[in-house]
Amino acid sequence: MATAIPKLFADIAASMAAADADLRTALREYGLTWSDYPDLRGAAHEHGVAAALAYPMQGVLKYHGLSDWDYRIAFLPSMSLCNDAGYTLTLVEFDPDLPADCATINGQPAHGRELERVRQSLDAIRAASGATVRARVTSRNVTRGTRMGKGLGSSAAASAALALAAIAALYGAEAAANSRLVSCMARLLAGSGCRSAAGGCSIWFSYPGIAHEESFAVRLDDAGQLDDVRLITVPIDSRIGLKTEQAHLDAPGSALFRCWMASRRDEALACIAAARVGDWRILGQWAELDSMRLHGVTMSGSLDNKLIGWEPENIALFRMCNDLRSAGVPVYCSTDTGPTAVFITHRDYEDAVVAAIEALELNLETIRGRIAGPARLVDVGWAKAELNVER
Repeated sequence: MATAIPKLFADIAASMAAADADLRTALREYGLTWSDYPDLRGAAHEHGVAAALAYPMQGVLKYHGLSDWDYRIAFLPSMSLCNDAGYTLTLVEFDPDLPADCATINGQPAHGRELERVRQSLDAIRAASGATVRARVTSRNVTRGTRMGKGLGSSAAASAALALAAIAALYGAEAAANSRLVSCMARLLAGSGCRSAAGGCSIWFSYPGIAHEESFAVRLDDAGQLDDVRLITVPIDSRIGLKTEQAHLDAPGSALFRCWMASRRDEALACIAAARVGDWRILGQWAELDSMRLHGVTMSGSLDNKLIGWEPENIALFRMCNDLRSAGVPVYCSTDTGPTAVFITHRDYEDAVVAAIEALELNLETIRGRIAGPARLVDVGWAKAELNVER
């Protein structure tokens, strides 16, 4: 099923589709493959329960803006690294006695837009088979630090965990093992969820008009190419209460947006090549540069109210990276939607980077971590205990 093409971007949709074909060709030439999208008609179970865990992601080549809000389709392909600084644990229980879907997130009942987005994801998963049974969702975001900050990518982790658990509960283990299906469904709550589902360093195929079943993520580092990379996460809260939805609305209005789209093909090909050989410096360079372009696009999307997502600490952190590189310490600073910063470096330089952050005396927390794997199913009993679910 094709997705929407906004009128203002109809003229560039064909070139973005051609770029997508080039990216898929490159992945196939590197020996990467993906599953067929399954036919799930008649496959649903009336009763089912499953639990899944997924990690947040940090953008390398970023995105803002949605060409199709219902299917959460981005205007351009994007890449990211999954980050083990935190995770989302989600339990999904399908029960024919439930009158409606319900969700508890971080210990609180979900309402309004929050619950609506969960229901939309569940509706899409049910629609694949025509099922109507309702679900109870219990989910919690966990961080290895004392706070999440804004821009850690927890919504992506939540999307991937929900999709995997719901697919396993409704359709069973075989469907849950189809990474393409899981990635497509993970996209529907938050677009980057498709990359959290894939894990590692992954690329998300997306352009205006792409079919739902063609917009998914593929992991690039399938042979441990990036095992020596370290991710140092610095959670920073947004003092303006930044909302990702507003950033998606504003970005396409920027005069910089089309240039960002047009340059993506060549940049993605360069990053694919780097990931395949483990050249983490290339990935770090693009992650840092595209952090600045992402915020430039978002800040220039409105004539009246500029959406400034960084906090004052971000300027000091970016400058610190320049100073460290001049001193022979390779490290790159990356931010997504919000001020939370993730530093990409090699394990040999981890201590030096942490020491430099602490020397700034900004009262910032550092979380040492690595690139995380894909979303995975976990034991239901363990999940219930972790989530304080008694039933």
